[in-house]
Amino acid sequence: MPLDPLILSRLQFAFVIAFHIVFPAFTVGLASYIAVLEGLYLARGDERYLRASQFWLRIFAVSFGMGVVSGIVMPFQFGTNWALFSDKTANVVGPLLAYEGLTAFFLEAGFLGVLLFGRDRVPQWAHFGAAVLVAAGTLFSSFWILAFNSWMQTPTGFTMEAGRFVPSSFSDVIFNPSFPYRLAHTVSAFYVTTGFVVLGVAAYYLARQRHRETAGLMARMAVFFLAVMTPLQIVLGDAHGLNTLAHQPAKIAAMEGLWETSAPAPSVLFALPDQDAQTNRFEIAIPRLASLYLTHSRDGEVVGLKAFAREDQPPVLPVFFAFRVMVGISVLMLLVAWWGAWLAWRGRLETSRVFLRVAQWMLPSGFIAVLAGWTVTEVGRQPWAVYGLLRTADSVTASLTGTDVLLSLAFYVVVYAAVYAAAGYYLVQLVRHGPADASVADPAARPARPLSAPTLGFEMEQGHGHRS
Repeated sequence: MPLDPLILSRLQFAFVIAFHIVFPAFTVGLASYIAVLEGLYLARGDERYLRASQFWLRIFAVSFGMGVVSGIVMPFQFGTNWALFSDKTANVVGPLLAYEGLTAFFLEAGFLGVLLFGRDRVPQWAHFGAAVLVAAGTLFSSFWILAFNSWMQTPTGFTMEAGRFVPSSFSDVIFNPSFPYRLAHTVSAFYVTTGFVVLGVAAYYLARQRHRETAGLMARMAVFFLAVMTPLQIVLGDAHGLNTLAHQPAKIAAMEGLWETSAPAPSVLFALPDQDAQTNRFEIAIPRLASLYLTHSRDGEVVGLKAFAREDQPPVLPVFFAFRVMVGISVLMLLVAWWGAWLAWRGRLETSRVFLRVAQWMLPSGFIAVLAGWTVTEVGRQPWAVYGLLRTADSVTASLTGTDVLLSLAFYVVVYAAVYAAAGYYLVQLVRHGPADASVADPAARPARPLSAPTLGFEMEQGHGHRS
């Protein structure tokens, strides 16, 4: 059986982006959190904010570096695996990627050094300013990447010339119909993901009676933030769903597992979609419910998959179940966030052993939800690279062979396994060590340091390595 370069190229891109996206999903929110901690320390002079910022800054540095490394790999695939896509869309997507480099990377590269190594070398207001600008850089990066992706989902602002997409209005390219909804939904998901990581780490310390003062502060900040941001993120997801219904009805039909066009439309809670037979097996559904949350009408019509030619239908099974994973985790997040806020209001957050255990279990929940949501977005767009205009099968490099892709995929797997294992191990060690003691975090109590740049988390003093 010959190796299919299209299938393998899609698998390779999915592998690379799945490993990459977990880092932006964490660092976008973490950069903003560090900026908040730095601002509170500047305003109040409370050493707990300083200790928390120093701790999370070390984790941010490693995570940010891994995100940059894994992100650099992705554009190379446009030339190696997706040359036809690059040729046809370069006039549109090339400037978007260039704008990301000119804005996001400029801010991050320019001020990350100040943030990492300038604690004792610049005034606190300048250090806070560097934190704000690094956070702004991560948001600019999200802006341009999601503008790129949203244009592929709902393309506007172009004309076709000799089979190529040529911009006619860059404002329409950037602010395409799905972009505002995708940007809000994705960035809020990143913030929620970071919130649950902060909460999980704080719960880890509180359950073990370690760093109680700093951990208690982090836990309270996290639960109150999540109590507001999690329901907001769900509302933004609903708005994004309504936009998808208007512009990508086949994706919505796959998410809902609806084969027949219905008015009103049932909500399929569980089923085993059978795409060959164009039906669901073992279906459990609630009448009318899909019409209510998709059209906000009891009798609203929802288009089914049978309204589209089979070759235009997305793969239903992964989209259907990924959507349920995303929604299920979101509901669980909401319950845990409100439970934590209630405990904090009652003064029992730091002593509830059951909640602290649950909070630790919930630490990876945001990453799982983000990966599930990205699966819905990208697999649900198939069989199109540019929705309705350019098929994925017509985007792969013409001269590519299955053996070429298999070898490169195997290389990626081996390298990523080694690099990510090393980074993961180091991050775990940073978490186990925890925030610095108060005497170390207090700038007035720290001994004077030489002007050489400190390492991330470690210094060499008197010939002996110790944690800073």
